[in-house]
Amino acid sequence: MNLMSKSPKALIMAAMLVAPVTASYAQYEDNGDVAATVYGERIPNRANMTEGPDVDGIISARMGDKMQVTMADGTQTVITIDDQTEIMSKGGFLGLASKDRAASSLFNGLPVSVKTLQYANGLMADEIKFKTDDLKTASMIHNGTNQRFTKNEAATEALRGRMGDIDQYNIKGTTEVYFDTGKWNLSAADQQKLCSTASQASAMDNALLLVVGYTDSVGDQDYNQELSEKRAGRVVNYLQQACGWKPYRMLTPTGMAEADPAADNSTEEGKAQNRRVAVNVLVSKSVDGL
Repeated sequence: MNLMSKSPKALIMAAMLVAPVTASYAQYEDNGDVAATVYGERIPNRANMTEGPDVDGIISARMGDKMQVTMADGTQTVITIDDQTEIMSKGGFLGLASKDRAASSLFNGLPVSVKTLQYANGLMADEIKFKTDDLKTASMIHNGTNQRFTKNEAATEALRGRMGDIDQYNIKGTTEVYFDTGKWNLSAADQQKLCSTASQASAMDNALLLVVGYTDSVGDQDYNQELSEKRAGRVVNYLQQACGWKPYRMLTPTGMAEADPAADNSTEEGKAQNRRVAVNVLVSKSVDGL
């Protein structure tokens, strides 16, 4: 990990305050969770649907009867939930009415496997499965609590905050990984670097990670916004799924498109430095050193 040397407060403040908007849905902050507004549509009877693809990933947004699942490659898929959707944990059905299950169990950050039905305008969830342990972790994200922090209210509030003043945090270090033009796949070397960063951060009591994606100046704003989010999503998924970083210790990732370039975009060398994801290790000042 290299200590940040370039305007760290401005960088993290911008990342934590920006809420990206895409063509398919608008994101906003709702009680600490990012939710998706998916515009109204008429959904046909299930009998008229065909078998859809299986979707494996992490719930990254919820709104009403919709959920967004981000897969390992950064692809985001919006799926509808209805009263016939079967929602079960590893131990079996949860024993709640479907709408209650959707509201109380399908938290942002929960890894799920979804069998879908397909119709003209989208996908319907036929079956949603998740592990009981993953539900407990996602519940920690939703409630903003962790047993390690229960004796320190200030630390709990720092963990709950998905938006806040960077002055509340000490920046312990930053690791950056780089990408080819238009790509968001990780090299083997970068995978090792991410797990090394996660291992070092795990040794720091109360450390959180903030992941921020960037692009070079190639492409328009909408394209680069989506690309930067995919890069950030790929890094987050790898940190959690391969490196064992706990979701409740991850602040909400974001994409910054071509904003805050690290180098001059007029050269190929500069563009290569700007196609990056920064993994920032943060510790709340209220608990740093405890």
